[in-house]
Order: sequence, then C-alpha cells, then structure tokens
Amino acid sequence: MSANRILSGMRPTGSLHLGHYHGVIKNWVELQHHHECFFMVADWHALTTNFDDVSIIGKSINEMVIDWLASGVDPETATIFVQSKVPQHAELHLALSMVTPLGWLERVPTYKDQLEKLSHKDLTTYGFLGYPLLQAADILVYKAGLVPVGEDQVPHIELTREVARRFNHMFGREPNFEELARAAVKKIGKAGKLFEQLRNRYLQDGEVEALAQARDILAASQNLGSADRERLYGWLENKGKSILSECEAKLTAASKMPGLDGQKMSKSYGNTITMREAPETVSKKIRGMPTDPARVRRTDPGTPSKCPVWQLHEVYSDGATKEWVKAGCTSAGIGCLDCKQPVIDAVVREQQPMFERAEKYLANPKLVTEILADGNARAEKVARETMGEVRAAMGLGY
Repeated sequence: MSANRILSGMRPTGSLHLGHYHGVIKNWVELQHHHECFFMVADWHALTTNFDDVSIIGKSINEMVIDWLASGVDPETATIFVQSKVPQHAELHLALSMVTPLGWLERVPTYKDQLEKLSHKDLTTYGFLGYPLLQAADILVYKAGLVPVGEDQVPHIELTREVARRFNHMFGREPNFEELARAAVKKIGKAGKLFEQLRNRYLQDGEVEALAQARDILAASQNLGSADRERLYGWLENKGKSILSECEAKLTAASKMPGLDGQKMSKSYGNTITMREAPETVSKKIRGMPTDPARVRRTDPGTPSKCPVWQLHEVYSDGATKEWVKAGCTSAGIGCLDCKQPVIDAVVREQQPMFERAEKYLANPKLVTEILADGNARAEKVARETMGEVRAAMGLGY
C-alpha cells in the first residue's frame, strides 16, 4: 500500500458547477501538494446510469478536465487520466467479481437509495449492481492508501477493504512464499537482521512496539520493490503477501454550496452556476434568486436565515459583510438587490482565475489530449504492476 497515495474521480455527465468545485475539486487542489494524487475521469461509472444516452459522456470529458485544470489541478503534480483508457480497471473488476459474494453488493446502502431516486431509469443491470465493486477495483489497482469521500460513501470504502481482505486470504499465499520473503529480507541490507529479530519478538511475544519498528524499517528501505515490500509486510505478521491493500477513507466536509433556490446545488434541480459561467449570466441568475417571502416591499424587514441568498453569503462573505447584511435586512435598511451584489462580486471574483487558466486549453484542445495521454500512461504503469501480482496469485500468469 502507498499510504500517501490518493485516488479520486468524477463522472463526465455534463458541465461542472460551483457545487462540484466547493465539494470536491477545491479539496483536490490542496491535496495534490501533500499527496501522490490520481484523479480519474470515471467514464465507465458514467455508463452505469447513462448507458441509454452516451452522447453526454464523450463531449463532457474534455470540458470536465478543463474545469479541473482551470481550478488549479496541476498535471505536473497529479496524474489525470481516463478510467476506460487504463484496461486494468476492467480486468481487476472482472477478477474481483469471481470472488465477491452477491450479498455484499446488495447490502451497499446507496444501491437501494439510488434505485429509488432514479426509478425513472432502467437500472436492473449488473453494471449498476456492481458499480461499488468497480469502485473497489479503481482504488485497489493503484494500492491507494487514502480515498477522499463524504460520510455517505464510507460503506463503499468498507466494501473495498472487505474485498481486499477476502482476496488476500484466498490468494495471498504463494507456493514459495517463505523463500521469497527470506530472499527479500536480504535486500534490506544491514537492517535485515534487526527486522527478523523484531518479527520474532512480535510473533513470539506479541510486542506491538516491535511490529511498529519492523514496519518502519520496511517503509524506510530503498532497496525493495513494491512486490517484495508487500510480501514482507505480510510475512511480518505471518499473514502471507498482501496483494491488494486495504485503504482508508479520508473524510471530507460535505459541500455547503447551496443552489439558486436554497436547495443543494444540483443539475437535477436546475439551480446551478457552472464553474465558468459568464459574469453577466452569474449576475442575472443571482439577481433573480428568490428571497425572504416576508419582504414583499422594499420597506418590509426580513430574516436572513429564511432567505436562500443568505446561504450564499455564508460561503462567500466575510464577517463584516454578513453583519452588514443582517443589520440591513432586519431593519429594511437595504434592499434585496443590494444584498445580492456582494455575492455576485464574490462569485465573479472566484471564477476569474478559472477563465484565465482555461483560456490556453480552450484555444488549443490538443494540450488536454496530451495531458490525458501522459496521465493514462502513468496510471497504467502503476495498474499493470498490480495486475501482474493479481494474475500470478490467481494462477493466470502474465
């Protein structure tokens, strides 16, 4: 497992809006400076609910990636790639489907929830039932240590951990595992003897501190390949080789970005501001937002907490501006259009760098193609190594 590696993705199903930015992408921009990040265009996942109209998928990929780049995602720092261009995703998904009990998929909470919410669609397909397993394959093929998710996605991470545990239990013992492990110890160098002593102390006496010290030796060794490192992690605890790594959920705060009607910003509600909305359109949309129904006339006082515009102030305005809004609204000292103007200015100000960064990619779409080709190659290099271990463990060769 690469403890510092992060895997995250988004489905290409239309224009991204400010809810996507504040809920996901803004976090990515920060994470890329501290972690090894793989950001995925999840086009296979888009097919699970959009297989009846695939036109939106193809035309959304480049636009979505431009939005990522416009937000500050750096292709030199993070790996940006397209899921379907890395065939190991589909291959690992198939391999895992051979050993994953059907009941594990049926009990994922979001499965029944989405069936109800999307009742107008025909979702009685294996693709939809199996999409949590495809998510597991996405994570496991990169041996990602951390996956940024909201609380509602934690069951998906738990499923991923269960699948990895089951796979390792079934296939983690290579026929010559002991010999390979001892050969790997020799590659550690001078610390190899201490590693064996610490292993014995942990296995014979249960010394947790010895286990931690032995893990530190493995983490610090520069002479081990990923296969040998994973093999020794398993040998250390007498478990066998950990072929697929158990990831951890990295909880992210729920997006507080409200829509133009006060509900969660969502394309299905028709209440969005896209990430690169023209300033005049931003102004028109926000100026047209509903406000506190008690303010029928300009002279009527209002209550900010009952107004959808106040929710935008919570996201965009500083303390002084919010105090100005509260005082002006409750006393009828300002009108609703006065209240909306600081939000308009803040949204336009936030989007301006996005327009500037996007300009070169819009002028030369070939740049996006090159970024994705490079990212696909980098991602496949990592995924191919994992699949080599998986195929060998399952007796498939490579």
